[in-house]
Amino acid sequence: MSIAPRSRGYRLRGADLSTRARRGRRDDPQRPLRVVALGGGHGLAANLRALRLLADDITAVVTVADNGGSSGRLRTEMPVLPPGDLRMALAALCEDSDWGSIWGDVIQHRFSTDGDLDGHALGNLLIVALWQILEDPIEGLDQMAELLGARGRVLPMALEPLDIEAQVRGADGRRRTVSGQWQVATAEGRVESVRLIPARPKVPQDVIDALGRADWIIVGPGSWYTSVLPHLMIPEIAEAIRTSPARRCITTNLSVGAQEAEGMTSLDMLDVLLERAQDCRFDALLADPTTLGDALELAEEAQSRGIRTLLRQVSVGDGTPHHDPVRLAAAYRDLFDDAYGDVEPAHAEHGGTQHRTSGASAPTTEEDLHGSDG
Repeated sequence: MSIAPRSRGYRLRGADLSTRARRGRRDDPQRPLRVVALGGGHGLAANLRALRLLADDITAVVTVADNGGSSGRLRTEMPVLPPGDLRMALAALCEDSDWGSIWGDVIQHRFSTDGDLDGHALGNLLIVALWQILEDPIEGLDQMAELLGARGRVLPMALEPLDIEAQVRGADGRRRTVSGQWQVATAEGRVESVRLIPARPKVPQDVIDALGRADWIIVGPGSWYTSVLPHLMIPEIAEAIRTSPARRCITTNLSVGAQEAEGMTSLDMLDVLLERAQDCRFDALLADPTTLGDALELAEEAQSRGIRTLLRQVSVGDGTPHHDPVRLAAAYRDLFDDAYGDVEPAHAEHGGTQHRTSGASAPTTEEDLHGSDG
């Protein structure tokens, strides 16, 4: 069900969170750099933790198809958007203060009990309470962002809960239909196609406006089929990305080949995204050569398609494929300043171990965790 906006449209408080940006545009230092990040789950949260170190005028556009965990239970019980990915995005944008730290922990707190609250995240309940009080999902998220002192804005990609359905081919060669975001994200086998239900949901005008005035639009990282591609599958959003004057960046995952991307390489994932994007042009690609063994091939393929590539270590550096917010922020700073440069990726090692980029035994990453704790 779609959630109708409140006709009165009032705010509890009236702060404009977009006016505090610390980093301006290169050609106009007085105007805040405007960045829109598309995704969901842990991948988007990792992106936002880096972006908030650079600017405050950030808009996170979040998938709303989660059907697992607390979010799945809430959307089953009442006509609301699944709040889990929205909550994680808000927590990632919390201000650097005692206030932001404690409230970030509060909304991420998950109850452990023998009762009905078991497994629910407090932030999910707070968001749904605001939606019921204000009768407006956008207003509710803005109020939560204000409470947290979030450095940016969090918006749902649609005003109604979505479902994801995929065709998955198993190891036995058989093709089967898998329904539900969590089920697709954890399905054994290779995803061959996905579709959204409904295919043309109502998109918030705020999303279209943010894309239209952005300086940079960033797609990924995240679960490729269930967090990243869905944005390109909604016609209104895809058209807004295509026609935006912004520059567009693809940020790759730190590891591929597991769960919904089983058997895929980074090149495969790039091909899938560009095929879905059709005539939408991308300007840049950011990849970590220390975790992706095919980073050079990926860079060559991207550049052959007119996409400039920035190879930077953005992982934590302890051998696990998790993002380091400071390193990722530094990479984005170079990207925004057009400071491209080559990094030798082929022999980068952590403790003598080369990371794999395909196969079922690829390491678990932030992106693979999508839907596990909604």
